[in-house]
Amino acid sequence: MKIRIGQGVDTHQLVKGCPLILGGVSIPFEKGSKGHSDGDVLIHAIVDSLLGSVSIGDIGQHFPSSEDRWKNAKSSIFLSHALMLLSQKGYKIENIDATITLQKPHISEFI
Repeated sequence: MKIRIGQGVDTHQLVKGCPLILGGVSIPFEKGSKGHSDGDVLIHAIVDSLLGSVSIGDIGQHFPSSEDRWKNAKSSIFLSHALMLLSQKGYKIENIDATITLQKPHISEFI
């Protein structure tokens, strides 16, 4: 069995008036992630890691922000697509470790 490891990183600007969504969870806060889709930086980083682990591009190649159909899309769609691609190649996920770096808000109650 082959073991593949991916690395994913994503950053978004926090702006007023946007929702803050991390890992599909809505976090109450005055600012949120500005993005073409829902701006879920956690899922975006995980998707990049999964796609990279099997050398099939990155989230921007599969879901370009230049395409209107991805405007305000839920990032869970991207994750489902990445999981399907890995499964088609015969891989399964054994472990995901992710780090979220924020000064505010404190998110420990949402983990």
